[in-house]
Amino acid sequence: MVFGVREFQLALMHRMRDLNPERVAEALDAMGATRAELRASHARWTRTLHAPRGPKGVALVRRALGPAPYRGVRPAGSLRCEVLRWPLPAFPGLEFEVLLGPGGEMWNQWFVRPGAPAALTFDDLVPWTCVVADVGESFPGAVQMEGPAPQHWTVDLDHGGSRHRARFVYGLLQRLDPGPPGPA
Repeated sequence: MVFGVREFQLALMHRMRDLNPERVAEALDAMGATRAELRASHARWTRTLHAPRGPKGVALVRRALGPAPYRGVRPAGSLRCEVLRWPLPAFPGLEFEVLLGPGGEMWNQWFVRPGAPAALTFDDLVPWTCVVADVGESFPGAVQMEGPAPQHWTVDLDHGGSRHRARFVYGLLQRLDPGPPGPA
């Protein structure tokens, strides 16, 4: 059984299902995929990820997605990091990005918008349409932090006198919740 783009997308969606099961169910229908296929893709990805002799880091991503159509360099403080990106059919207008440290180790993996972040209004915060950078750029004072599980992020932002928490998986917005008490 080949583990390619379709299976990689399903493995990502398995983690997204934690926060947005309805949107994942819609995506499965659009792909003609089943929940069993979603679970099988996740299980295979996890087994491969933890296999003692299997590929690690970006080699594993390349094995599933092939060579990156986009390769670039990004500064991170005084370091220069390699950036690789792949478009994925289930996530139009976005690309899956891997950031590699100077030694080639994978530092981050998430969805990004190619080019400049989108300028969003509060009403534009719709699941699966925006990424962490879009929200950070569009809402001054937004605070980014790691989420409660691997590949989860949160961004706290103020709007309309209330605090809100945008929750992301692999950098892709999954839902918007009332935020914790704080400045509004």
